[in-house]
Amino acid sequence: MKIIEINQLTKYYGKHRGIEGVSFSVEEGEIFGFIGPNGAGKSTTIRTLLSLIYPTSGSATIFGKDCIQFGDEIRKDIGYLPSEVFYYENMKVIDVLKYSASFYENVDMSRIEKLSKAMDLDLNKKIEDLSYGNKKKVGIVQGLLHEPKLIILDEPTSGLDPLMQQKFFDLILEENKKGATILFSSHILSEVQKLCTRVAIIKEGKIVKVENINEMRNNTYKRIIIESASEGISAKFNFEGITNLTSTEDGIQFLYKGNINEIIKVLYTLELKNIIIEEPTLEEIFMHYYLKEA
Repeated sequence: MKIIEINQLTKYYGKHRGIEGVSFSVEEGEIFGFIGPNGAGKSTTIRTLLSLIYPTSGSATIFGKDCIQFGDEIRKDIGYLPSEVFYYENMKVIDVLKYSASFYENVDMSRIEKLSKAMDLDLNKKIEDLSYGNKKKVGIVQGLLHEPKLIILDEPTSGLDPLMQQKFFDLILEENKKGATILFSSHILSEVQKLCTRVAIIKEGKIVKVENINEMRNNTYKRIIIESASEGISAKFNFEGITNLTSTEDGIQFLYKGNINEIIKVLYTLELKNIIIEEPTLEEIFMHYYLKEA
């Protein structure tokens, strides 16, 4: 069953493009990634999906129901964490969460305590005394307290330190094991790769690709940085699969897609000072998708 189905969703703000012709679907029980750089249209898509704003054209359904016609009914079973959270500054955390719980039926108040403990959140502090990261924790607990069937996360880890990020990932995986479907929006590819089975890539308001995350891992370019005392090393790496090769003060760097053993063979002939292999930025991946489609 498709929990989310988006068909040619388009939103313009006057003459300015928000999103254009966005189409993808999310299966029940899936953790689906939605990735793109800031300003690509992720938040606009989500807000339109939640009928917080209305589309210019196209359609979207959640649980098989039209998002605009049945918006109030649908939202009862959705947990939503926006990219930025704002609360009444003079309220205590526990009062904010109890107020949020009052909008839903049969919320187990012990769940608030359990989620807060998992995220190391002090329930007795006032909102005005919280850091940005701790306010984000309030948003996480708020989004999960009613045990939603669908969890929509928009840049959920911004403001969280690495330890809290891992605790958050564990929490989301636990909810998924209990049956929740998750739409995970981020501009950080490594986060999406940790959690998701499939991913939709959006750039400049349009979907570039919907792909299985394992295939994406296998097909993604790696950035390789080589520091070497050997001379003329650029010429040694002039073969298929290498792009964006540039010289640096200590050596070279390039993007590579192919059999890593070919690189190792060349490295064996060099006097190395250092080598770094890392994921390229999302922008670099997007550029290769665009070049491939062109």
